[in-house]
Amino acid sequence: MSVYADLLRYRELFSSLVRRDLRAKYKGSVLGLAWTLALPVALMLVYLVVFSVLWKAQATDLDDYWLFLLCGLPPWAFFASSLQTSSRSLVENAPLIRKVRFPRQLVPLSVVATQLVAFAVMTAIVLGLALWFRPESRGTAWLAIPAGLAIVVFVAGVSLAVAALNAIFRDLEFVIAAVLLPWFFLTPVLYQLEDLPGAESRPWLVDLIAWGNPLTPAIESYRTPLYAGEAPPAADAIYLCVAAVVALALGALVFNAVDDRIASEA
Repeated sequence: MSVYADLLRYRELFSSLVRRDLRAKYKGSVLGLAWTLALPVALMLVYLVVFSVLWKAQATDLDDYWLFLLCGLPPWAFFASSLQTSSRSLVENAPLIRKVRFPRQLVPLSVVATQLVAFAVMTAIVLGLALWFRPESRGTAWLAIPAGLAIVVFVAGVSLAVAALNAIFRDLEFVIAAVLLPWFFLTPVLYQLEDLPGAESRPWLVDLIAWGNPLTPAIESYRTPLYAGEAPPAADAIYLCVAAVVALALGALVFNAVDDRIASEA
């Protein structure tokens, strides 16, 4: 796919865009790029306090629930932040796009790469915590890394498609902002699917969340080796890999379909 091959051909430009995004994100702050470490840690602490300490997870009997929560949070945070920021990336960079001719897909993909820094930091944190507090995971925790790479591919493809569509249909970024909150609660970050109320009486609902939501297999593939000390379920791992490939193809297809219109309508 030439859309993604341009990442290699224009790798210096891509690196410059990533560095620019990182500098712009923390410009004028005292800590500067150190926020790439501070913000993921702060986000994880907030979720930990709210859902594990204050809420106390009365609906689950999981041991080390706080770690269960933290192991499911990085993929969701990476997906949500990448989708929101990339959706408006082409519009925000419209002056640059109109002025200079370059592969425009580098803009949303550089945004995903910027969010990848926080995802990597969060993954390193939960990996260390899992190795320390869940001895049974020491032989499997490394499997979260290839799962994380597949998640990055999936998010990159979806983000590219969303960015391209939002350059033409500006309402899309507002739809995404509205959808992300209910989507979060329909994704098993805070709970296990088997703990859902009515799981036995409405198995179709569990199946819908498990297979109708592409983030469910992603999170299960990422969290299982960290928290449960087991290899990811084969069905979830296969689903994630297929979803990643489909997302890449979809991103390229959508971007190529609207590429000629981006400069004039962004």
